[in-house]
Amino acid sequence: MTTQSARTSTMTPDELAQATAAAMYDADACSRALGLELLEVRPGYARMRMTVRADFLNGHQICHGGLIFTLADSTFAFACNSYNVNTVASGCSIEFLRPVREADVLTAEAVEQTLSGRTGIYDIRVTNSAAETVAMFRGKSAQIKGNLLPVEG
Repeated sequence: MTTQSARTSTMTPDELAQATAAAMYDADACSRALGLELLEVRPGYARMRMTVRADFLNGHQICHGGLIFTLADSTFAFACNSYNVNTVASGCSIEFLRPVREADVLTAEAVEQTLSGRTGIYDIRVTNSAAETVAMFRGKSAQIKGNLLPVEG
């Protein structure tokens, strides 16, 4: 048994979620490059933040929907991987509810709605600096083989 696997076996669920998130964030070049900040994680839950940069704007001078989607999707990933079981999206959708301008700060909050067997459903609300909902994202997760952190054999 490695030191890491011994440690993960004695962690509380919150500690495991935080350790898993730290490992994921370190390996997530895309989220880091976009300036996404991981604010909070616990089992089945994550909250992230992103400041809308000038290079995030589309031809209408509003935040490109793909970047809002990316923030929501990354937050979804941290929430559904919080149990240290490799988990991927099997489907997701987003509704854009209001435009987002340059320099606004977006916060995405992912909440697990159900986890049954290897499948989960998560709702992610994206809000602006005024706490207005700008998008709603729903993701369906599928657990696959493996773990983010080593576990006992």
